[in-house]
Amino acid sequence: MTSNKKQASVFHAPLKPKDNATQTEGCRHTNPSICGSHFLPEVCAFVREDGMCLKPPKSWAKQFERLKEKSQSE
Repeated sequence: MTSNKKQASVFHAPLKPKDNATQTEGCRHTNPSICGSHFLPEVCAFVREDGMCLKPPKSWAKQFERLKEKSQSE
């Protein structure tokens, strides 16, 4: 799997322990290079020491709820 395809699949990957509707553990953008906060030290998971993305995609809140429901039903 190419790195672009791998990154695109993280949006649909199961939730991680620190994920919530407003931030994610790691980057959940399907194409991080077009993110307005890409590599901003205090915002981007790629450069923050804790690996948290403080500005996930706008669609993340809905996706978070879907993934949360999915994990609860399993």
